[in-house]
Amino acid sequence: MKAVVMAGGFGTRIQPLTHSTPKPMLPIINKPMMEHTMCALRDLGISEFIVLLYFKPDIIKNHFKDGSQLGISITYVLPDDDYGTAGAVRLAKEYIGDENFIIISGDLVTDFNFQEIFDFHKAKNSKLSIGLTSVENPLQFGVVIANDEGKIERFLEKPSWGEVFSDTINTGIYIIEPEILDYIPECVNYDFGKDLFPLLMKEGIELMGYNLEGYWRDVGNPQSYREVYDDILKGRVGLKFEGIQTKFPDGVVYSTEPLKLEANVEIIGKVIMGKNVSIGNGTVLNNVVMGDNVSIGTDCKIRNTVFWENVTVEKNVKLDSGVICKENIIEKNVEAKAGLILAEGCEVGQLARFESDVIVWPDKKIDEAAIVSHNVIWGNKYKNSIFENGSVVGQSNVELSCEMATKLGEAFGTQLPKGCKVYMSRDHAKNSRMLKRAFLGGLLSAGVNVIDLKATPSTVSRYNLANNEAISAGVHFRQYLYDRTRTEIMFFNEHALRLNSSVTKNIERAFFTENFRRVEFSDIGAISNINILGECYNYVDNVIRTIDATTLKSRPFRMVVDLMHGSIGSTYTEILRRLRIDVIALNSNSHEEHQENEAVMKERSVRDVSGIVTSLGLDLGFVIYPNAHKLIIVCDKGKLLEKEKALLSVLFLYNLDSNEEKKRKVFLPAWAPDIMDDQFKNLIIERGKYANFNANQMKTYDLIATVDGNLAFTEFAMHRDAMYASLKIMELTIKHHVTMSEVVSNVENFYYHSTQIACSQALKGKMMRKFLEDAKDKKSSNIDGVKIWRNEKDWVLMIPDHYSDYLHVYVQASNEEEGQKLCGEYEEKIKQWSKA
Repeated sequence: MKAVVMAGGFGTRIQPLTHSTPKPMLPIINKPMMEHTMCALRDLGISEFIVLLYFKPDIIKNHFKDGSQLGISITYVLPDDDYGTAGAVRLAKEYIGDENFIIISGDLVTDFNFQEIFDFHKAKNSKLSIGLTSVENPLQFGVVIANDEGKIERFLEKPSWGEVFSDTINTGIYIIEPEILDYIPECVNYDFGKDLFPLLMKEGIELMGYNLEGYWRDVGNPQSYREVYDDILKGRVGLKFEGIQTKFPDGVVYSTEPLKLEANVEIIGKVIMGKNVSIGNGTVLNNVVMGDNVSIGTDCKIRNTVFWENVTVEKNVKLDSGVICKENIIEKNVEAKAGLILAEGCEVGQLARFESDVIVWPDKKIDEAAIVSHNVIWGNKYKNSIFENGSVVGQSNVELSCEMATKLGEAFGTQLPKGCKVYMSRDHAKNSRMLKRAFLGGLLSAGVNVIDLKATPSTVSRYNLANNEAISAGVHFRQYLYDRTRTEIMFFNEHALRLNSSVTKNIERAFFTENFRRVEFSDIGAISNINILGECYNYVDNVIRTIDATTLKSRPFRMVVDLMHGSIGSTYTEILRRLRIDVIALNSNSHEEHQENEAVMKERSVRDVSGIVTSLGLDLGFVIYPNAHKLIIVCDKGKLLEKEKALLSVLFLYNLDSNEEKKRKVFLPAWAPDIMDDQFKNLIIERGKYANFNANQMKTYDLIATVDGNLAFTEFAMHRDAMYASLKIMELTIKHHVTMSEVVSNVENFYYHSTQIACSQALKGKMMRKFLEDAKDKKSSNIDGVKIWRNEKDWVLMIPDHYSDYLHVYVQASNEEEGQKLCGEYEEKIKQWSKA
């Protein structure tokens, strides 16, 4: 028998515990929740596991790897869309094979004896057996009635109390024969309870149910997570406590390492300790779980509390029934009444007080002596900032609620002249529409007039904003590409550039103090609808007017482009039609449900474009991201251009198009490769930190680019625009009679690597200091971070992330051997400097 583990859920109801951790990976006595279940099945002889992923898949894969450390083998399946519970399992059919299998959720805690349902399934010669249990509140589950033989007679998914006919529920544990998979349609959203079970019953296939005895809990929200720990520590759950057992008069400690405690530390009940845990003198621990690298100061009183890893608690702290997530610092004399949940990355100042059942969201700073009586969702994040690079990003309908969006609209409107006009646009996502409407109300209350562009690509709205002197600013709402549960609100000034830091600080100040301009009734802003097609055609007309259309039409050019279901489809295809470019356009229809997994969507798009270019002998292929901010190039040989080679290829073409008398000026970030700079004789290349650029500065450059496919040709617009960039690349290849494969062949082979290394906020200053010390007596630069040259071509650059807890590290080298050596050397240095 094989096991299929459902581990793809978003964990929305249990936020903020799942802010950066998938729900199945939430720690239960210092092991991921799903690992307990997998080990229980392993102990019954199951050695082959299929794990169905979706949300933050890399975290799960990086922890379990191939499963060998647990004595099992793991195959991972990552769907490219949300296919429902049964639909996801159907994708794993080829790995399941021709034997029966058990399906189990990765986000539950149970001590069931699974052997009982195995035996039941075999004895009944069942095609599909469902694990059942009784609960006090069945409203969130599928209610089931089975007869004395175990045959299921009735189902009802998530009933109201008026519909409840039993307290017996479906646990989501199934034993299934492989032929049942044939009833599940492929690549269709299909659910076990709503779709498959009714179909099987209609087809006359008996579904069997077995009542499992023991503990079972679906960990659905922060309260239930806390309650699971209460049950575990009070002996209501049959989970094994691993580690070295040390008994005390009133309790017992289970420790990963040999226990070293001061004589006057008091232990009551069960205490579980991970690696590198320290406890100060006079501290009392009563039913406490601590992960790795937890430090508890002197004279603390901790009761019924869970600590994840890397937590520091200073002296005389009192906590009761708390969940303290990773990377938190709690200073001295803090007191929290029952029920505090402190999400990751927070700093709690000394003498702070928390009332009962307060939830603090990630990356917050609680001031000294603060009295916190309500949940802290938006608040201090590093420099008291809710803006990141001129945008606001947050969990839709949680951090970015309608109330939050309205307040943000009021704060932004307060910074603008009364009576001015603002463009507002969005993508096709439901969350974008909802938040845009809430934000719009805030602008109107501040006396700002809104021109509603509705669903319009940001590239189009920004172009029209930059070229319309009557418009003072713009706001665009879009689903965050890398996490569909988040929304990004982008703010632009009158030049369609992102707001600089001084303006965003003024908005934040008004937001937090609620110092809004509330105008008289007669001055409330008005909403104007506009001919959206006209705005799009204005953009199209100007693209064709700016690009060298004559060159593009001078010879037949055949290409394929994948638009990743973005909102630019009709606009881009209209440009290509008018330029008479023979194009195959993939995924050109706007479809928010397909914009769910950026990595999978990109991989599929690149594979499709590459295959079409190769099989049809096309001249070029592109993948354009949904908001037209990023471009991926596939050459005429069907080969994907790695991001650094794509940039150098564009520079090579731009150099061909320039000359000694008319050199072009290019701005690149500090981390861009410079290995070919001496070959670009007709370009003036500057590198630095792209931040707070104004329009006049931008106009001094002909091209502004990054290593990630972001290209802004300022002859057309000062913001990145992948639609125009793709046309410019076509123009240059045609004009200079070269193919993209020929261009790439002129790019040197070299090593280029970028990575992110975890680093707490508290260590970032130390890392800068250590890198600067290491740079002494070496060629170096600190324009952006610290860049250290090993020789003329080999260098390493470290830039601390301004908002998140990691370091960006970039390495360039003349060959892979030297590059990997340089990477390994500095990764090890960072590791050692972090410990020192």
